[in-house]
Amino acid sequence: MMKKKVPLRKCILTNEMHPKKDLLRIVVTKEGDVSVDPTGKKNGRGSYVVKNLETVEKARSGKRLEGRLGFDSETLSPVYDEIIRLIYREDIPKR
Repeated sequence: MMKKKVPLRKCILTNEMHPKKDLLRIVVTKEGDVSVDPTGKKNGRGSYVVKNLETVEKARSGKRLEGRLGFDSETLSPVYDEIIRLIYREDIPKR
């Protein structure tokens, strides 16, 4: 029996390859809107961020997403908040 291929994506914060399911997708639309896409199906240019709270906090203090995506801190502040909220939501054990 053949093994199923696991899709890998590169995290824009760490430059490391991870399985796609271990990452969150950030989408920039044609209109210039930025949002977090937990489903991975929204239209637009997607970038991936690892689901690691320490990495995201370091990126926020070092303004790494701002440099990678070309937006200001004011625009990306809600995006950071949404990423952190989704990371905490994943950590809750499912019943």
